[in-house]
Amino acid sequence: MQKWLDLENKVVIVTGGSSGIGKRMCQSFMEQGAQVVIVDLHTPEEMESCTFICCDVTSKDEVEQMVCQVMEIFGHIDVLVNNAGVSIPRLLVDADSRYELDDTVFDKTMDVNVKGAFHCAQACAKSMLRQHHGVILNISSECSKEGSLAQSVYSASKAAIESLTRSWAKELSPQGIRVVAIAPGPMEATALFSASYIDAMCHCRHIQPEAIGTTYHAATLMGREGHLEEIANTVLFLASDRASFITGTTINVSGGKSR
Repeated sequence: MQKWLDLENKVVIVTGGSSGIGKRMCQSFMEQGAQVVIVDLHTPEEMESCTFICCDVTSKDEVEQMVCQVMEIFGHIDVLVNNAGVSIPRLLVDADSRYELDDTVFDKTMDVNVKGAFHCAQACAKSMLRQHHGVILNISSECSKEGSLAQSVYSASKAAIESLTRSWAKELSPQGIRVVAIAPGPMEATALFSASYIDAMCHCRHIQPEAIGTTYHAATLMGREGHLEEIANTVLFLASDRASFITGTTINVSGGKSR
């Protein structure tokens, strides 16, 4: 019997797929029979049945080489998930320079979150255009619309992703390529929640570490954080032909926070 999503043998590239939301996406795609390519700087654990390619998405040359390698192995690309991203909490002005926004943090955030997505989308779109089909999914965030205390550059980078999504859809959808953004809300802890991230967030927001989760619970209409599989489920649906008339938009998966 045909699976409802019918992702069997689809070639799916997931950037930042070694941990967190990306890893959960990869596991879900593999459960549906997809051929998954994890693109990351870090080798994934317990993901033997996928293909791993070490690649810095901020490097155009490395991304183009990665796509060539995928084409040599599989011969086509069905889905790109632009998931690689960084979040470094900083305030515009702070008495402690360690927590004040500077060019280094600004440039790194934009390079990974925006330029990285651009490099991957451009390289994959060239192959997809030859096929006359494909799906590009860009992971955004609810803070792209609302802003976020101590995450101004991260929020701006995700707003850029949503703008690029709408423009790329206008360029590519007439030729069979759908482009959609997904905006998660407050999520359970992922790789972003490093010790340095928690330290900076607590300093900037004047809270204790144990209050981070409580703050997130209060922010959604459902009174809880999102689960990684809830994002993965949305991504799998949008990657499938069941979502064949969805393009040029952002799907919020935020428990009602984005409104």
